[in-house]
Amino acid sequence: MMFTQLNRRQFVQLGLAAMALSACGNNDKRYGKIAKGTTVLALGDSLTAGYGAAAGADYPAQLANKTGWNIINGGVSGDTTAGALSRLPDLLKKNPRLVIVSIGGNDFLRKVPESETRANISEILKLIKQKNIPVVLVAIPYFTAAALVGSVSEHPMYDELAAQHDVPLFKGAWAEVLGDKSMKSDQIHGNEKGYAFFADKLANFLKKKGFW
Repeated sequence: MMFTQLNRRQFVQLGLAAMALSACGNNDKRYGKIAKGTTVLALGDSLTAGYGAAAGADYPAQLANKTGWNIINGGVSGDTTAGALSRLPDLLKKNPRLVIVSIGGNDFLRKVPESETRANISEILKLIKQKNIPVVLVAIPYFTAAALVGSVSEHPMYDELAAQHDVPLFKGAWAEVLGDKSMKSDQIHGNEKGYAFFADKLANFLKKKGFW
């Protein structure tokens, strides 16, 4: 009888331990914590550059304020995935400990073939991973007729690329910004409020991933 009771007690304890581990599993700790002052690269286009907001209101600057990282703003207005790919080798010479890739919107606007956009982003991710640098891919909206009434959707290829290259995918934030008039400076760019919203969402995501 005592043996049976002990087993039951152990079973309950094991169950509670499993629940605790499951709860902890909401935070992905595969990635090492990045210390304050460490170099991080934000690769992208005008959304990264901060077009539509005052100097210092871009999302990399606001993310740097939250994390204490030295974030290089590698955003160039009007840049395509091909342009970002061509700039990447020089940017990687700055030895970032993390790269945040947010690119593709101008490809969509210019109707670049999806296969080309996909190949360029794939090569960007490969180059970063070859340097053993963690990378976070950001999902980018593409503009359909529904976007005219505020329903902005992210292109499904980002889910596929993140799965293919086994990298974290940060979803939803740009779609929220560009679907809310109060967070936009025009149809395709954020304002200071929008970039602050994006930086806050991204900071929370990176914290859950264990980066800070």
